[in-house]
Amino acid sequence: MPILSWLTRDEDIRAAGRVPYRLLEEVADLSAGDPASGNMLIQGDNLDALKALLPFYAGQVKCIYIDPPYNTGSAFEHYDDNLEHSQWLALMWPRLELLRDFLAEDGSVWVNMDDDEAHYLKVLMDEVFGRGKFIVNALWQKRTSPDGRIHMGDAHDHIFVYGSQLARNRFSDLPLSEEQKKAYKNPDNDPRGPWVSTDFTAQGYRPNQMYTINTPGGVSYSPPEGRCWGNIEANFMRLNEEGRMWFGVDGTARPRVKNYLSEAEGVKSWSWWTNKEVGHNQEAKKEIHALFGAVNAFDTPKPERLIQRILNIATNPGDLVLDSFLGSGTTAAVAHKMGRRYIGIEMGEHAETHCAPRLKKVIEGEQGGISESAGWKGGGGFRFYRLGPPVFDEDGHIRANIRFPVLAAHIWFSEAGTPWRKTRATPFLGIRDGRAFALLYNGILGDKRPDGGNVLTRATLALIRSAIVKIDPDFAGPVTIYGEQSRLTAPTLEREAVTFKQTPYDIKARR
Repeated sequence: MPILSWLTRDEDIRAAGRVPYRLLEEVADLSAGDPASGNMLIQGDNLDALKALLPFYAGQVKCIYIDPPYNTGSAFEHYDDNLEHSQWLALMWPRLELLRDFLAEDGSVWVNMDDDEAHYLKVLMDEVFGRGKFIVNALWQKRTSPDGRIHMGDAHDHIFVYGSQLARNRFSDLPLSEEQKKAYKNPDNDPRGPWVSTDFTAQGYRPNQMYTINTPGGVSYSPPEGRCWGNIEANFMRLNEEGRMWFGVDGTARPRVKNYLSEAEGVKSWSWWTNKEVGHNQEAKKEIHALFGAVNAFDTPKPERLIQRILNIATNPGDLVLDSFLGSGTTAAVAHKMGRRYIGIEMGEHAETHCAPRLKKVIEGEQGGISESAGWKGGGGFRFYRLGPPVFDEDGHIRANIRFPVLAAHIWFSEAGTPWRKTRATPFLGIRDGRAFALLYNGILGDKRPDGGNVLTRATLALIRSAIVKIDPDFAGPVTIYGEQSRLTAPTLEREAVTFKQTPYDIKARR
């Protein structure tokens, strides 16, 4: 497979591994609404923030949408969009690499880009996500008219979509628009209500779908050349008896099948998104002006209807959405209104000046953008975080004064490669691939004496064994235990199938 080569490639493809795991520290004064909502707004470099989140959310995100700098040579007040090409590639590679690890098995990633870097981005994403995971390049018609300043001005953006076949299979139909609903009529007063008709043929030749249809008006039809009927004869007869076939007003037209508005579940999406359907640049700016005024507006927002389209396709209520280039906060605002959980990351001051105030307005019931169509009335909440100090020191060892849940999450992620989601107050972390893991740290057993709950003794081992039995009564595999020290002899550890690792020295950051 072809790959991109640039000056600092060898260094850049290893960049994510060098990023330290950092703590996230809540800023309560900037948080708002229900703190238990599960929504997060993080201010800080998105590479550091993604690494900090990974032990907790790896494999958990249903939809990632990002709108990174386009590298157009323009300089916007709120965004550095004037990066040299190799710098832009160096920016994108490690972030895409980390984002990949957040995707759920049925998750998808959507990346917004214009022509300046779109085709390089496609090759980059082929390498990071796998060419077989490419789903589509959706084209968003972002303008309403040609740019009068230049010839051949661009009218669209690219939205590259990657995910597994499972992700694609679970994409949702789009709800019918009011205009689409108007196409449904009822010329024959069908008791099922308005309907539209569709062709009753299918491409190809299938012997059991090659038969003659006699219409009510006395005309006989066979399938057109190169096609067959859309179903076997028995199913056609059933549809006809139920009044679901249409042969024209006089009963002599070729057969078509009725599709009723009352039964319509939506329409399949495709890759051409018009500004009439999902909004445009001017609409986005009007939404931002209404929120912040023209003076304080963000320069390159996206319309809420565009994000609504993506989330309608890729997510369901309650799913987790991630945007690590949050900008003015559109993705988080739309996810909030649509009942999705979200994590938004933005490094600039506008995380505080734009994103947080915007989300507070959403909580209060702000009625711009998609609020009316989504039936949004207010509620929910989010927690605001800033990046704290690294969890590990320069040598990769755990720092002192780290709390138990943080260290437990990092140990579990390091050993199992999956996020640790448990909250119970027990040193037992879980079982992975036939091995159990436990952590004696920070007084988890309520005893912080030097020879107490952070030390592996026969008593603390018995407590760990008891916790394991509650989860898996038949467990008889090896156990890895982290603690300050062990009072058990080497023969005892071997007999008990216990591997002891000392904190902080044996805990390393996962590279």
